Amino acid sequence: MRGALPTALADETVLVSTSDHICTITLNRAEKRNALTVAMLDSLHELLGDVAADPAVRVVIVEGNGPSFCSGLDLREMAVQREEGEAQMKPIERVLERLETCPVPTIAAMQGDAVAGGVELGLHCDLRVAADSARFTMPVATFGLAPPVDFTWKLIDAIGLPKAKEMLYTGEPITAHEALAFHLVNRVVPPRTLRLEVESLARRIARNAPLAVRTVKAFAQRSMRRDLPREDLDAMDRRVRMSEDLKEGLAARAERRNPVFRGE
Repeated sequence: MRGALPTALADETVLVSTSDHICTITLNRAEKRNALTVAMLDSLHELLGDVAADPAVRVVIVEGNGPSFCSGLDLREMAVQREEGEAQMKPIERVLERLETCPVPTIAAMQGDAVAGGVELGLHCDLRVAADSARFTMPVATFGLAPPVDFTWKLIDAIGLPKAKEMLYTGEPITAHEALAFHLVNRVVPPRTLRLEVESLARRIARNAPLAVRTVKAFAQRSMRRDLPREDLDAMDRRVRMSEDLKEGLAARAERRNPVFRGE
């Protein structure tokens, strides 16, 4: 698959490319450390909706152009919003909700700084691979803001209450290796190999049976809300057990060849 989605959105501060069932979304505002404007967030929201509806996409990579992953919300834009009454969190909340509920696995490729909303952008991906030069900072209290409740809980779920409190209270950064120790990221790699590592991980996921992977993601996402009804998950599970992909996978094992999965 190539070119099923547009190559750029809005004013080209968000780029997208697709190849071999992998969709790569690039924040393309390097001169501002990929700070997120409302226009960028609107583009991301639209794009993630398109990705969720595209059965050919099996993995999504989120990355930043330049030396930083993402420095969070554009503070100049936020200052204007505050002068007009209230800083707006709804645009980023909509994006993070759509990223979290994306039906296919998502991977954040995190180089350089991830700040505030940039940390949250990574956290709402399923997997995070960081360059060993990366730093993670939640400095919102240093300029008078508190993160939304759901964002706070997401950070606590990821790294535990004591470390989350320290990050939020002080606004001091942690290194990539500290982030790994606290399970904020899955892997830490040299900066020069970050792209290769992420692409290799994405390919390993994309070559697996897509119905099975989507179902596993749905199971995992629901694990935090086991009190909810599960009939939809049971239906997904049954569909996998009756799928053509399972028939193909079992035949390929018996014939000692690579399977060709079609998501059916």
